[in-house]
Amino acid sequence: MMFTHFFKPVLIVFAAMVIVSCNQPQKTTQVSQVKTPTPSIDNPAESQDQALIEYLDSLFERDVRQSPNYQSQLGVDFGGLDKWSDTSDSHTLEEIAETKADLAYLQSNFDYDALSADGKLSFDIATALFQAKIEEGEFYRHSYVTDQFVGQFMAPITLLQNNHTVASVNDAKNYIARLNGIESLKGDMVARLQDRAEFGVIAPAFAFPDMIKDISQVLTGRPLDDSDYDHPLFSDFKAKVGKLDIEERQKEVLVQQASEALKTAFFNGYSALLTETKRLQKLQDVNNGVWALPDGEAFYNMRIKRFTTLEQNADEVHKIGLAGVVRIHGEIQKIMDEIGFEGDLQAFFEFVRTDPNNFYSFDDQGRAEFLKDAQADTDRIFAVADQYFHSLPKAGLEVRRVEPWRENSTSIAFYNRPSQDGSRPGIYYANLADMSAVQKYLFRSITFHEGVPGHHFQLARTQELEGLPKIRKYRTQSVYTEGWALYSEHLAGEMGMSGEPLFQVGRLQSVLWRAVRLVVDTGIHSKRWTRQQAIDYFAENTPIAQQDIVTEVERFFVLPGQALSYMTGMNTILALREKAKTTLGDKFDIRDFHDAVIGAGSMPMPLLIKRVDAYIQRAQSE
Repeated sequence: MMFTHFFKPVLIVFAAMVIVSCNQPQKTTQVSQVKTPTPSIDNPAESQDQALIEYLDSLFERDVRQSPNYQSQLGVDFGGLDKWSDTSDSHTLEEIAETKADLAYLQSNFDYDALSADGKLSFDIATALFQAKIEEGEFYRHSYVTDQFVGQFMAPITLLQNNHTVASVNDAKNYIARLNGIESLKGDMVARLQDRAEFGVIAPAFAFPDMIKDISQVLTGRPLDDSDYDHPLFSDFKAKVGKLDIEERQKEVLVQQASEALKTAFFNGYSALLTETKRLQKLQDVNNGVWALPDGEAFYNMRIKRFTTLEQNADEVHKIGLAGVVRIHGEIQKIMDEIGFEGDLQAFFEFVRTDPNNFYSFDDQGRAEFLKDAQADTDRIFAVADQYFHSLPKAGLEVRRVEPWRENSTSIAFYNRPSQDGSRPGIYYANLADMSAVQKYLFRSITFHEGVPGHHFQLARTQELEGLPKIRKYRTQSVYTEGWALYSEHLAGEMGMSGEPLFQVGRLQSVLWRAVRLVVDTGIHSKRWTRQQAIDYFAENTPIAQQDIVTEVERFFVLPGQALSYMTGMNTILALREKAKTTLGDKFDIRDFHDAVIGAGSMPMPLLIKRVDAYIQRAQSE
């Protein structure tokens, strides 16, 4: 899975899903102002296409210019790297108004019929992104300001440690300025939490213990207290400054300034957030889906459309999930028969959860073994990838453990894009905090999902595509990215990676997991299931570890609709592949199909269907 921790929920549709986590220095590029072009509708297709690219790129760069956080992620510098992105509600409303104006300009100043096929695709993708952001903006107060899963309150720490480069004294001063800006940043977060509470939107009760625990941890470590260890940001800053080619006295001054910023502004900001979080905990004693929020049904309907990009209602999605669960149970039963397992499905699930061969040792040696196996599986994919893809990303891929300081506020696994120029690799992160929940059979598929041929082959390659407007290279649709990643688990099996039967069960377990998500997400937010009902359904129908089930269910509560992306996207891609194979027969080439799916950037499912249909027509005529 992928998440952008540095943008408010209302911005996620239009924000690039780029989470860059790397301690290596990255180059920072100065970017000039881009003047918005004024295209002529009389231009021929080539000129009209170029004008459209220039217009969309100008909007993309405007958004980057307005977001210092995003500048750090991309490694560009508009002169704002000493600041934080504006998270206030007033700024959100300004952005929504700006997007409405962008959409109106797009629709009024370009002749759609004069665009080439690729130009029309850019126009349609931009239109979909703008409309989605506007629709989501109508519910900007409904999303939780903080929760236990996304870890919004951890975002500044993650950005400073993993994205804020210190290659000069000025970079170090910018880092210090950002530390001093934490108090104001967290003050805004507190203000929005208070506003949402008055509006009737408070995170579920179960979210608060983990949030309080993590925020409290952020407030420990030297120089914030007399601990015998450094705060993660203090050690990070000292390490980065230590590499500068400057006098030792100058380094000491910078470190002292960072220390003061941590002890004052940083401490004050997070202390205020902790106080407010504890206050809200006393106000919330229930765990309800978003049906309980003001106008909750309309909000959830918007989220279904947002994360599936299809016209479906909750009942339809629920039924698709139920049917998927039955089908996959049948496939698992076949493997049970093949290996001679005696017992019913529930007994087999319990066997998978407790089989000693399915787990690594619960220590650093076990974690190292996991990372070694994941890297080996990654290498095996690369060895045969040219049989399934015409082109691969130039950027490399690394497998890493999630840093211990943020293990409680992040997901089971996720992918971070490489830098724009490919000098910093893509990263597949695995959360190895609880090794008793890291099942070998399942995690092989997760490796293929988060790394190759999943997110890395798709997203890293997209960044390298030439001739596309930047919104097609960096903006994503969850149903597209997660649908491809889940499809990639299926593809990896076809590439010979599933191995022995129990690892085949792991692959089916992963797909079953996503089918159950359709049932549980709609169950929680439309059918008013309780937290325990959702946990029980998950446990009865999958062999996933109990703690992972709890994490999943609690994730669905705070991110309504997002879990619908995976199965919806994969089902669409598989249906399109079957259509292409049936229609083209001997002319079908899996590499051509994959080019059609991931060769043009992220897009909603209706546009992907249209693109693949065009590929089929071209292949038929050749």
